[in-house]
Amino acid sequence: MSTEVYPDCIKNLPRAKMPFPGVQAWIAQGADFQVGFFEIEPIGVVTPHSHSAQYGFVIEGEMLLTIGDTTKLYKKGDSYFIPEGVIHSAEFKTQCRVMDFFAEPKRYETE
Repeated sequence: MSTEVYPDCIKNLPRAKMPFPGVQAWIAQGADFQVGFFEIEPIGVVTPHSHSAQYGFVIEGEMLLTIGDTTKLYKKGDSYFIPEGVIHSAEFKTQCRVMDFFAEPKRYETE
Protein backbone atom coordinates (compact mmCIF):
# COMPACT_ATOMS: atom_id res chain seq x y z
CA MET A 1 0.00 0.00 0.00
CA SER A 2 1.23 3.50 -0.63
CA THR A 3 2.27 5.89 2.07
CA GLU A 4 -1.21 7.40 1.91
CA VAL A 5 -3.32 6.44 4.90
CA TYR A 6 -6.73 7.42 6.11
CA PRO A 7 -6.60 10.59 8.20
CA ASP A 8 -7.40 10.59 11.91
CA CYS A 9 -10.96 11.82 11.25
CA ILE A 10 -11.58 8.43 9.54
CA LYS A 11 -9.47 6.24 11.84
CA ASN A 12 -11.28 7.72 14.86
CA LEU A 13 -14.61 6.34 13.58
CA PRO A 14 -15.90 3.07 15.08
CA ARG A 15 -14.19 -0.04 13.69
CA ALA A 16 -16.30 -2.64 11.95
CA LYS A 17 -16.38 -6.23 13.16
CA MET A 18 -15.11 -7.89 9.99
CA PRO A 19 -15.80 -11.53 9.08
CA PHE A 20 -12.67 -11.71 6.88
CA PRO A 21 -9.07 -11.80 8.11
CA GLY A 22 -6.95 -9.15 6.42
CA VAL A 23 -9.78 -6.62 6.17
CA GLN A 24 -10.37 -3.67 8.45
CA ALA A 25 -12.91 -0.90 8.16
CA TRP A 26 -14.09 2.23 9.90
CA ILE A 27 -17.80 3.02 9.79
CA ALA A 28 -19.63 6.34 9.44
CA GLN A 29 -23.17 5.67 10.64
CA GLY A 30 -26.33 7.38 9.44
CA ALA A 31 -29.96 6.74 10.31
CA ASP A 32 -30.56 4.77 7.10
CA PHE A 33 -27.06 3.96 5.81
CA GLN A 34 -23.44 3.14 6.58
CA VAL A 35 -20.28 4.32 4.86
CA GLY A 36 -17.29 2.04 5.28
CA PHE A 37 -13.67 3.02 4.75
CA PHE A 38 -11.91 -0.29 4.05
CA GLU A 39 -8.28 -1.39 4.04
CA ILE A 40 -8.02 -4.78 2.37
CA GLU A 41 -4.94 -6.97 2.14
CA PRO A 42 -4.56 -9.32 -0.87
CA ILE A 43 -6.92 -11.83 0.76
CA GLY A 44 -8.12 -13.55 -2.41
CA VAL A 45 -11.81 -14.12 -2.98
CA VAL A 46 -14.82 -12.79 -1.11
CA THR A 47 -17.49 -15.37 -1.94
CA PRO A 48 -20.73 -14.53 -3.77
CA HIS A 49 -23.34 -12.82 -1.60
CA SER A 50 -26.06 -10.17 -1.77
CA HIS A 51 -27.50 -7.44 0.43
CA SER A 52 -28.91 -3.91 0.09
CA ALA A 53 -27.68 -1.49 -2.57
CA GLN A 54 -23.98 -0.63 -2.45
CA TYR A 55 -22.02 2.16 -4.14
CA GLY A 56 -18.23 2.10 -3.94
CA PHE A 57 -15.11 3.92 -4.97
CA VAL A 58 -11.57 2.53 -5.29
CA ILE A 59 -9.16 4.84 -3.49
CA GLU A 60 -6.10 2.68 -4.00
CA GLY A 61 -5.20 -0.73 -5.44
CA GLU A 62 -7.03 -3.05 -7.83
CA MET A 63 -9.82 -5.57 -7.40
CA LEU A 64 -11.81 -7.89 -9.61
CA LEU A 65 -15.49 -7.36 -8.92
CA THR A 66 -18.24 -9.57 -10.29
CA ILE A 67 -21.69 -7.99 -10.25
CA GLY A 68 -24.31 -10.40 -11.51
CA ASP A 69 -22.74 -12.00 -14.60
CA THR A 70 -20.22 -9.22 -15.30
CA THR A 71 -16.63 -9.24 -14.01
CA LYS A 72 -14.48 -6.12 -14.29
CA LEU A 73 -11.12 -4.97 -12.96
CA TYR A 74 -11.55 -1.84 -10.85
CA LYS A 75 -8.58 0.46 -10.19
CA LYS A 76 -7.85 3.69 -8.35
CA GLY A 77 -10.51 6.24 -9.28
CA ASP A 78 -13.11 3.72 -10.47
CA SER A 79 -16.58 3.51 -8.94
CA TYR A 80 -19.22 0.78 -8.98
CA PHE A 81 -22.87 0.27 -8.10
CA ILE A 82 -24.41 -2.99 -6.94
CA PRO A 83 -28.22 -2.92 -6.93
CA GLU A 84 -30.10 -4.38 -3.97
CA GLY A 85 -30.27 -8.18 -4.04
CA VAL A 86 -27.78 -8.65 -6.89
CA ILE A 87 -25.26 -11.42 -6.22
CA HIS A 88 -21.68 -10.18 -6.31
CA SER A 89 -18.17 -11.28 -5.33
CA ALA A 90 -14.68 -9.79 -5.31
CA GLU A 91 -11.08 -10.85 -5.62
CA PHE A 92 -8.25 -8.86 -4.06
CA LYS A 93 -4.81 -9.64 -5.46
CA THR A 94 -3.29 -6.35 -4.25
CA GLN A 95 -3.80 -4.26 -1.17
CA CYS A 96 -6.78 -1.96 -1.62
CA ARG A 97 -8.49 0.93 0.02
CA VAL A 98 -12.15 1.37 -0.91
CA MET A 99 -15.03 3.44 0.35
CA ASP A 100 -18.45 1.79 0.23
CA PHE A 101 -21.88 3.30 0.85
CA PHE A 102 -24.46 0.74 1.99
CA ALA A 103 -28.18 1.60 1.77
CA GLU A 104 -28.84 -0.06 5.12
CA PRO A 105 -28.05 1.11 8.63
CA LYS A 106 -26.73 -2.18 10.02
CA ARG A 107 -24.57 -3.72 7.28
CA TYR A 108 -21.68 -4.07 9.72
CA GLU A 109 -21.63 -4.20 13.49
CA THR A 110 -19.01 -2.02 15.13
CA GLU A 111 -16.67 -2.82 18.00
